[in-house]
Amino acid sequence: MIDLRRVGAHPDFWYPVAVSRRLRPGRVVGTVFAGERIALYRGQSGTVYALEDRCAHRQVPLSMGVVDGETLRCCYHAWAYRGDGRISQIPYLSKGDGRPPRGVRGYPVREAYGLVFVFPGDPDKAVTTAFPELPAFGSPKRKTMSFSRTVRCHYSFMHENLLDMNHQFLHRGVVGKLRPELLEYRTSARSVEARYLFTHAGGKRNRSAGLLAAEGIGGRDSRDVMTIRTEYPYQTLDLVPENAEGPAFSLWAAYVPEDAEQRTCHAYGLLMIEKPGIPGAIHLAWPFIRRFTERVFAEDRMAVEAEQRAWEEQGEDLNHEVFPLILDVREVLRTNGVPLKSRAAGCDSAAGEGSAPASGCRACEPVVPAGAEPSIELPDG
Repeated sequence: MIDLRRVGAHPDFWYPVAVSRRLRPGRVVGTVFAGERIALYRGQSGTVYALEDRCAHRQVPLSMGVVDGETLRCCYHAWAYRGDGRISQIPYLSKGDGRPPRGVRGYPVREAYGLVFVFPGDPDKAVTTAFPELPAFGSPKRKTMSFSRTVRCHYSFMHENLLDMNHQFLHRGVVGKLRPELLEYRTSARSVEARYLFTHAGGKRNRSAGLLAAEGIGGRDSRDVMTIRTEYPYQTLDLVPENAEGPAFSLWAAYVPEDAEQRTCHAYGLLMIEKPGIPGAIHLAWPFIRRFTERVFAEDRMAVEAEQRAWEEQGEDLNHEVFPLILDVREVLRTNGVPLKSRAAGCDSAAGEGSAPASGCRACEPVVPAGAEPSIELPDG
């Protein structure tokens, strides 16, 4: 069986790669997906574009460039690129000069939920691939807390951590003694969903946990139902307090691999919290809820990064998992992912200048619409 930690995230999905507020008009931001460097820029119109982060001329990162209207200019020789990656101008090109390259790869890009998403896989599949739907986001009854953190582990450890609620002993200092009981779980080819019943069994409990779970300032013993779902490649969580009609909070998360070996991922999370009936109460409670969630996340990060270090020291996955739920989610992640391989595998780009690019190598062959030719503005005369 293939070691799950050697399976990469499938690129044919929409992945968040940046927080929208970081990308002001006229600004360029460098980001990455599984070792592919991507330059994001926002044109003067407010539209966001995503390009392969290299100039086709001298390979200088375009994330160092300058936004000029709706184009991006390389900081070195001012080659200008349109939002689809095609070269629109080479300032000093004369009629007798050689044919310029076609450009660089442009990525399908969408902006939603305060995040910038790109489609790093086959661009022809971007239109037909489902985009995450978050009906609770933006609801006047909810307030959303965003998370954006780098975690030094394979993305699969993050899925396992959230799905396996038997690790509450790790959080005993902030949530007290929580007793999780797995009520049921369901598995399909692309998903695993688990329902837990949580009972508070004593111990000191952070008051912010009560605020987050709509239990009041003092907190109270409760029996809450938590539903967690990995729907490849995303993950969701809903907590419904006892006798409540709907979730006290909902979480949507995506774990985006950063390096080519995918031993580091960037966790993006949207925590949508139901507002209490008292006007303005959520704003007063917000700093305390933030502090509580950051502490829980820090403890989880400590654990998954320790798992990753053990994997690296051993050179393989030697853990002995016994929980059927986690064995199932591992199978979902394994069968929906792609084998990790060297970035240069099957690529003839290193064969030297003038060599033909390898078939299907996106690093060598930028995506250009059929029949399109580069549009080069030539100086008069």
